[in-house]
Amino acid sequence: MKKIFITITGCNHYLGYEVFHRKMELVLRKEPDNEYDKEAIRAEIPGIGKVGYVANSTHTVLGDTCSAGRIYDKIGKKAHAKVVLVTERGVVARVKREK
Repeated sequence: MKKIFITITGCNHYLGYEVFHRKMELVLRKEPDNEYDKEAIRAEIPGIGKVGYVANSTHTVLGDTCSAGRIYDKIGKKAHAKVVLVTERGVVARVKREK
């Protein structure tokens, strides 16, 4: 499987970007009942909870990272990712292959 990179956005609505650091493990969970986005995937820090969402708009996706819509059918109900870059506009993470 090709490496999949995503942008985590909306973090300022939760704990901000200060809680993120490189190599941090994240849990990604689909939210099929989300009233705003049927392809919503929330990002969680284990033991802390929701910290943002996988970007799903051309305005929030950074660079060549994948949107939530592009990875929605490639992951199960839950997936894991590792932070590779933290910026003021979003967090870039790599989706880990499930075994």
